[in-house]
Amino acid sequence: MPTLADEVRAHAKHVVDHARWVRIDLDRIGDVQPGPEPTLDPDRHYLDGPADAVASYLLCLTAINFGSGWFPTLAKRKGMSGYFTVASRLADRYREHGAWTNEQLAAVSTEEIADVLGQRRDHELMALYSQALRQLGTFLNHRTALELVERAGGSADALARTVAGGMSMWRDVGFYKRAQILASDFHLAGLASFADLDRATIFADNLVPHVLRCDGVLVYADELARIIDAGQTVRDPAMEREIRASAVHVCTIIAERLGVPERTLDGWLWNRGQAPAYKARPRHRARNVFY
Repeated sequence: MPTLADEVRAHAKHVVDHARWVRIDLDRIGDVQPGPEPTLDPDRHYLDGPADAVASYLLCLTAINFGSGWFPTLAKRKGMSGYFTVASRLADRYREHGAWTNEQLAAVSTEEIADVLGQRRDHELMALYSQALRQLGTFLNHRTALELVERAGGSADALARTVAGGMSMWRDVGFYKRAQILASDFHLAGLASFADLDRATIFADNLVPHVLRCDGVLVYADELARIIDAGQTVRDPAMEREIRASAVHVCTIIAERLGVPERTLDGWLWNRGQAPAYKARPRHRARNVFY
């Protein structure tokens, strides 16, 4: 039976085979070099508490690990990206107050999460974040975050299918970015192990394709390039889909050539994307609840 990751690879190849806006330059894939192993930053993430609280933190963080299309409008902490601003402020909340109960999650208001994250209460993304946390609280019901992971029986695929099947805001059909990254983050935090984790694809967002574009591996059609370089939102679903699918597909090829899991390659590219040279160029921005 195909895994969810197999479905993502098949979807990506189909999109690439019919792409109009994005081209892969296979002659440049040799420019992708190994980087540091993927890790979770212990200062910006909450990793120092009891296992059940850390598990709750990681699950809640993954639930709201989207909104990159809005990140330019967020009030960011000094020297931090939108993601690390959200991750570190949520970590502060856990260190000061502990974990939310499922009942509290199911009742989280827009105002509450905005205050936790240090954002305007009327910010559109805060309303989406509160919706995502309420959905998570309802989905968990009487389960804890650790119990959710334990019931996956050591299968990253089973965990991804559970969260994607149970919550609409995780149902990133064709990519399943957050559904796949959840197992990886639990693994990196030392909270769980998954026998099939290395079968995951990259976690398709807007930073990995940006790094691949800067490195010459992904080449965008002139119209798409103009939109991105002008800092405009990519509104055409076909353009957005081709960007992420091309990144997934070419990373499958690169990872195989380098002899590393695709999730490891994802970490290399994502970490490299934090460098000033990559941050100096606009990346694609699309507003959705998946990345």
